[in-house]
Amino acid sequence: MPKIPDAIYNWLKWISVIFIPALVTFLSIVLGALNVEPTTVNTIVTIIAALGTFLGALIGVSTIAYNKDKKAADEQFKANNGMNQ
Repeated sequence: MPKIPDAIYNWLKWISVIFIPALVTFLSIVLGALNVEPTTVNTIVTIIAALGTFLGALIGVSTIAYNKDKKAADEQFKANNGMNQ
């Protein structure tokens, strides 16, 4: 699996964990206050929340792969340097 550069990973994580949930809350309140049709509000909010969930899942998969690769590299380093426990 290709590695995501740290800057992109951190940006995507911020988008999925902070920005999208805040945007969903903001839109729910503001669109409701503007008397936008409730089904339209629900559709917009659901689509944006689904995007956030999708990004979060991709970030989670990336984190698992990174941690797995890091653990394997650490174990290889220990084995090569006689540091087995």
